[in-house]
Amino acid sequence: MPSILHKAPLAQAALAALLALHAAGASAAEQVVKIGVSGPLSGANAFAGKDNENGVRLAVEELNAQKLQVGGNTIRFELQSEDDAGDPKQGVTVAQKFADAKVKFVLGPYNSGVAIPASRVYNDNGILMSTVGTNPKITQAGYPTVFRIVASDTQVGGSVAAYAARELKVKNIGVIDDRGAFGQGVAMEFKRQAQANGIRIAGHEYTNDKATDFAAILTSLKAKRVDAVFFGGYAPQAAPMARQMKALGLNVPLLGGDTLCSPEMAKLGGAAVGENVRCAQAGAIVAKQPGGQAFIDAYKARFKRDPDVYAPSFYDQTKFIAQAMKTANSLDPAKVGATMHAISYQGVVGTYGYDPKGNLKKTTVTVYTFKNGALTPLASY
Repeated sequence: MPSILHKAPLAQAALAALLALHAAGASAAEQVVKIGVSGPLSGANAFAGKDNENGVRLAVEELNAQKLQVGGNTIRFELQSEDDAGDPKQGVTVAQKFADAKVKFVLGPYNSGVAIPASRVYNDNGILMSTVGTNPKITQAGYPTVFRIVASDTQVGGSVAAYAARELKVKNIGVIDDRGAFGQGVAMEFKRQAQANGIRIAGHEYTNDKATDFAAILTSLKAKRVDAVFFGGYAPQAAPMARQMKALGLNVPLLGGDTLCSPEMAKLGGAAVGENVRCAQAGAIVAKQPGGQAFIDAYKARFKRDPDVYAPSFYDQTKFIAQAMKTANSLDPAKVGATMHAISYQGVVGTYGYDPKGNLKKTTVTVYTFKNGALTPLASY
């Protein structure tokens, strides 16, 4: 009789131990991977920062539904988004915050001026960084886990210069830049390649990324009889610039890089933004790519708005990182990065494949204009 009484507690203890082991196994079977997003969620470019974040969020939600297996575990991605305000110092602070939180994969920064100093922090902490910053300096350091997921200033500037010379027959152009890492970088590349295409630089004027009054510099360029203006900067300055060009009777094309290829241009510029604006954006036309329209439809269904310039690129790169994790069977950023250098990925923007410095091996650049407030493609290079 005593032996039977002792067996019952022993059986209960064994069952409890078995349940504990099962619970431990279940928790070990799911592994959380934090995905950081660094971008301007406040300030004039907040629209772009939120759009970038949305692109990553959509990819993360789709990946989690797939229940990817890496190293025998089911991976669950968690998005952590931080506001770098487009400011270099704040961007470095965000980078350190991600390092402290053990985030190993970061999408962003958006601004070249933020990406250049932040890339060192990410590299030093073994974090894989994927930026749309176009300044060539970002990848010149040769950090093995820093990737530029769009065309560089060299590629964008060259495409706009070629378009200006061949299609617009521009002979005499004025250049304006905002003295930021992106604006100055793309302006200098455009200027160099415009001259190589036989275009004369009538004047190079300067502003900043907080300015709203461009009357003085536009009047100066008008006096030099320019037949086009190239602006290195962002849509919140380019839109009022277009309005002021119209008010001054400077009825010539306003050219720029990818940051002008934003619905924000038409929203802020109104009737002053139309076929007079020509901009260049990396990648082919998303709606015409395999899976492109499906992405646009999914984005609109999820966020109740159209995607802006870079949401598709951030979406693609997030998916590429996940594919590289699966291929490498590892969550180690160094191994994932090495795999991304070795393989390619077909995204909604195009095919992603990286050279040893983290630049895209090949990318199409498309020149756009605006018709009835909508971005409309003109030519691809």
